[in-house]
Amino acid sequence: MSTPALPPCPQCQSAYTYADGNQYVCPECGHEWPQVADAGAATGETERVWKDANGQVLQDGDAVTVVKDLKVKGSSLVVKVGTKVKNIRLIDGDHDIDCKIDGIGPMKLKSEFVKKA
Repeated sequence: MSTPALPPCPQCQSAYTYADGNQYVCPECGHEWPQVADAGAATGETERVWKDANGQVLQDGDAVTVVKDLKVKGSSLVVKVGTKVKNIRLIDGDHDIDCKIDGIGPMKLKSEFVKKA
């Protein structure tokens, strides 16, 4: 029984790709892409992908770290750089992360101001 050949990386053309869940991963450049052709494109639906400040893909339940001091609107509180936020929930909208920060409470963040922890 032979295993099917894995496709080369679409970004750097590396032959050393591997399968991880339902995605292919390139260990040389770090690019990830789906194993199955995008079924949403045929039906007109596309699934949203949330990325952090470094381009890493975010998922519900991830822990993230704030990369910039953020003023909390309507108060004098500030979310300091380096603050770790656990168990995020991804939502649609301008502020696309719903979370609870210790000492501040529930709030929404933009994914461009966090990095995956």
